[in-house]
Amino acid sequence: MSFLIISGLSGSGKSIALQALEDMGFYCIDNLPVAMLPHLAREIASASGDTLRNVAVGIDARNQAFLHEVPKSLEELQSLGIHYKIIFLEAEESVLVKRFKQTRRKHPLTDKKTSLLEGIRREKSLLEPLSFEAAIRIDTTHTKPVELRQQLHDLAGNRDTAGLMLLFESFGFKHGTPLDADFVFDIRCLPNPYWESELRRFTGLDEPVIKFLEQHVQVQTMFEDICAFLEKWLPAFEREQRGYLTIAVGCTGGQHRSVYMVQRLADYFAGRQLNTQIRHRELA
Repeated sequence: MSFLIISGLSGSGKSIALQALEDMGFYCIDNLPVAMLPHLAREIASASGDTLRNVAVGIDARNQAFLHEVPKSLEELQSLGIHYKIIFLEAEESVLVKRFKQTRRKHPLTDKKTSLLEGIRREKSLLEPLSFEAAIRIDTTHTKPVELRQQLHDLAGNRDTAGLMLLFESFGFKHGTPLDADFVFDIRCLPNPYWESELRRFTGLDEPVIKFLEQHVQVQTMFEDICAFLEKWLPAFEREQRGYLTIAVGCTGGQHRSVYMVQRLADYFAGRQLNTQIRHRELA
């Protein structure tokens, strides 16, 4: 049974995530009281047939009266032998505020005495137990709905894949660091193709940029150092039974150096029989 718990900040895309999973054949329940999680899991585990083999449950701040029961309910799931995964969605405060103002929706924790920003910050605090337990964190600050749907499709589509899943993500520091990154590597010290006028219009996926970067010794050294670091520490994460690990590589704009490096890293670790995914945030 694939049992997913979808949580996160209001406005970060939980409804889109649940809709995407439902389209993939998951049985989805939104805003289930936390205390009912073990009961639901027992009922599903005892059900015959494949109808309820893939389940996704949405839990968020609307559940605030029950959130204190999160640790107890998760322990019960473990004792029942239910292998669950928590996917936690988040975004920068300024983006969440903008989304609520654009849609004219009311944040679930705002009232006459609580402003929108105060409600967002209170929600972060309330959801910390789920955030800390999350196997997968998704930063939707720069993500469009169609891109979030694709991410969920990739993650859920690989739910039966054994071993650690490595997500390599390129990004531009001028657009902010990804919130969901487990490791962040800064490669802004490498030669920048952007300053070569004939290369500016290309990306790190294009041959002219690849040739430019590969003629510099520093680029190869950086690649080898990152590989050595990850090869040393990945076994430790596997021993902790981590299902997913996000490795973010950033340059200034997220168009050239970071894109090139992410492609090389993903190819290298895929060649070592590890499960890999690629996301180029600024090329989306």
